[in-house]
Amino acid sequence: MLNYAVIFLLIALVAGILGFGVVAGTAASIAKVLFVIFLVLFIASLFRGGAKNP
Repeated sequence: MLNYAVIFLLIALVAGILGFGVVAGTAASIAKVLFVIFLVLFIASLFRGGAKNP
């Protein structure tokens, strides 16, 4: 999921540089939402013991 957030962030940066404001804003919004979801899931997995060492 973090990969998707980074991809949408890169799309937003490229679209912003090329002058596509609506596309850049939409991609940046999607990247923010995916990053927040990733953080919530990551913190939840830490509390649930998802990062156990064998």
